[in-house]
Amino acid sequence: MRLRQLTGLEQDKLHIEFEEIMKMIIDIKDILENESRRYEIITDELIAVRDKYGDARRSHIEYAGGDMSIEDMIPDTQVVVTISNAGYLKRTNLDEYKVQNRGGRGQKGATTRNEDFLEHLFVGTNHQYMLFFTQKGKVFWMRVYEIPEGGKNTKGRAMQNLINIEQDDKVKAFLVTQDLKDEDYINNNYVIMATKKGQVKKTSLEQYSRPRTNGINAITIKDGDELLEAKLTNGNSQVMLALKSGKAIRFEESKTRPMGRTASGVRGITLQHDNDEVIGMVAVNDNKSNILVVSEKGYGKRSNLEDYRINNRGGKGVKTLNITAKTGNLVAIKNVTDEDDLMIINKSGIAIRMAVADLRVIGRATQGVKLINIKESDSIAAVAKVQHEEEEEEAEENETDTTDTDTEVDNDTTESQE
Repeated sequence: MRLRQLTGLEQDKLHIEFEEIMKMIIDIKDILENESRRYEIITDELIAVRDKYGDARRSHIEYAGGDMSIEDMIPDTQVVVTISNAGYLKRTNLDEYKVQNRGGRGQKGATTRNEDFLEHLFVGTNHQYMLFFTQKGKVFWMRVYEIPEGGKNTKGRAMQNLINIEQDDKVKAFLVTQDLKDEDYINNNYVIMATKKGQVKKTSLEQYSRPRTNGINAITIKDGDELLEAKLTNGNSQVMLALKSGKAIRFEESKTRPMGRTASGVRGITLQHDNDEVIGMVAVNDNKSNILVVSEKGYGKRSNLEDYRINNRGGKGVKTLNITAKTGNLVAIKNVTDEDDLMIINKSGIAIRMAVADLRVIGRATQGVKLINIKESDSIAAVAKVQHEEEEEEAEENETDTTDTDTEVDNDTTESQE
């Protein structure tokens, strides 16, 4: 075939393509100008889709997934929960605290605000419960997995931002419990509470096994009184209460019968005078632990538990510290071992941390030794038992009066039997 014939064939092909494109342009313009035709095309396309894919639905959609809950989506892994003295708490995965060889330098556990320190640390699981008791006698719940997660070096969130407490109320105690749906567990464990006016109340944990967002009444607080402490017991513990006037009482938990949530409790200790009050409660489960007391002027001592004889509930107690103008009133009582540290904070903001092992065990009815030097216008604001830490370097020793720190002042150890 000649070249001229081939060129003619290509021209015919281009003419045909041009005519088809012009027809499509005319058709598209007609669609854009004709609304009824556009609806007709849409209808035809939807009918075609329906005929092709319009079989019966194969999946079944429900609003709720039966018994599925958010707890089922959260692994029950081990976590470390820390609470600072100022009320900041957080949870951290246990894996972040790597295992170290003996003699290591350790790891920083949290960043705290100035004049704040870690007071409580425990290892638990995400599915455990935390109970928060306020000074007005209310209790609030929180699952451990609801506590904000944070790294080792974060300070955490304030408890007031996590639970719905009143503006003029504050958390005074908290408990960590196992599964509150376990009937055997909640029926064989109890909550012991103490108020500043010497009332104690024992309630079965079962009474607190139905959480509410706004909390419930844990104890009825009388006018002029407030909740001071709450401890979890197994029914066979011993209870110790200490007064500002220097007396302490130790009695068996079984002396207090279980009561309902709205009860106000029974007398745990008799106050010495109208201005007297309870300054602390200890639930003793380990008879090998010691009792440590601290006065507002910085004096304190560590005594054997056996030095406090077991009395009946409601008595006046026995002398735990010889109160004088030099010592000031009693401000704290703790059960301690050699593995604990003691943190003492003054109202002026000065803090001192010391190892309990450095305090030797002395008699019950003594004045004790000076734990911290305090100015005349100052006094102790808080005393806390904290986890022992090995310091990398020896802290600078404060100059103290060796006469006060190294000697005991024995006083009349005879006391009237009640």
